[in-house]
Amino acid sequence: MASDTAASSLPPDLFDQTTIISLLSTLAIVATAYATSRQALAPTTSTALRFLFIWHLADALCHFLLEGSFLYHCFFSYVVPGEGDVRDVVSLFPTPYNFLGFEDRRIYGPQAGGSNPFAQLWMVYARADRRWAGADLGVISLELLTVFFDGPLAVYICYLIAKKNPKASIWMIVLATCELYGGFMTFCPEWLTGNINLDGSNFMYMWVYLVFFNMLWVFIPLYAVWYAFNDISNAFAARSTKKNL
Repeated sequence: MASDTAASSLPPDLFDQTTIISLLSTLAIVATAYATSRQALAPTTSTALRFLFIWHLADALCHFLLEGSFLYHCFFSYVVPGEGDVRDVVSLFPTPYNFLGFEDRRIYGPQAGGSNPFAQLWMVYARADRRWAGADLGVISLELLTVFFDGPLAVYICYLIAKKNPKASIWMIVLATCELYGGFMTFCPEWLTGNINLDGSNFMYMWVYLVFFNMLWVFIPLYAVWYAFNDISNAFAARSTKKNL
């Protein structure tokens, strides 16, 4: 009986078609990065470097395709309640006053994207964090840096790894620092306000959307820092040994 009650409390759209396609899209990004690594890296490339290449390419694709689409809808998709719009205004994430210089009642974000696949993808994630449904200024500010700085830098790191350029370690530390800082600044406002925009009421929202997908950008950047630090330290040690000969 208890299990029946728990099951009935789950949202009916927990595993709908949009959700499944959204989750599969992330797997497609990882598969693309892995396939590219098979073409771009030498067979003798270490497992650690191959993993970091795949990570940084998948990271770049996520930033460009997914988070880039979020920015697109924040800047170009909007509805004006009362002007032929039939949706429930109360359920929409409010847009800050004077956003982009408009003083009317425009509501921006994926929530205004209609049937656009990327808008639908973000509305799936917004079930766990409703800020991603609309135009939250803090999130947009971070995503501008993520898409236009972190994304290109991740591609550059992949290039350096493929060329066996030791500068990759330096830039991996820079990018990892950006990712860790960005993650903290994304969730710290919620922690300080009692997580008012977060919904961890079921396993999918809490452990898949909020924890798993976000903690990837914590533990893997930390691993990248660890790898790069050791690589740079070994280079300094080798130089010191050479000077003492």
